[in-house]
Amino acid sequence: MPDHPASDADAHEDGNALAGPLAEIFTVDLTSAVGRCAHCGRAEPVARIHLYNRAPGWVGRCPHCGEVRMRLVRTPDAAWLDLRGTVALRISLPS
Repeated sequence: MPDHPASDADAHEDGNALAGPLAEIFTVDLTSAVGRCAHCGRAEPVARIHLYNRAPGWVGRCPHCGEVRMRLVRTPDAAWLDLRGTVALRISLPS
């Protein structure tokens, strides 16, 4: 425990507070979301990435520089989405 009382700057919520906002975001079609490549900086909709599915899951590569932008692996009871190759993902929300 710290020796000082918690200030407003130290106050935080746990990740459960994101349940509502994340549920709203992931109900939209992510193929129209625009992602920026972490390697070359070009931005393209997810639908334009080059997708390879010869691995246990899908690998999406930048159509400009060929670097991996995303990986998606599914099992019967879970999904793993790795976006390390994407700097940001702009998702348009319905009005």
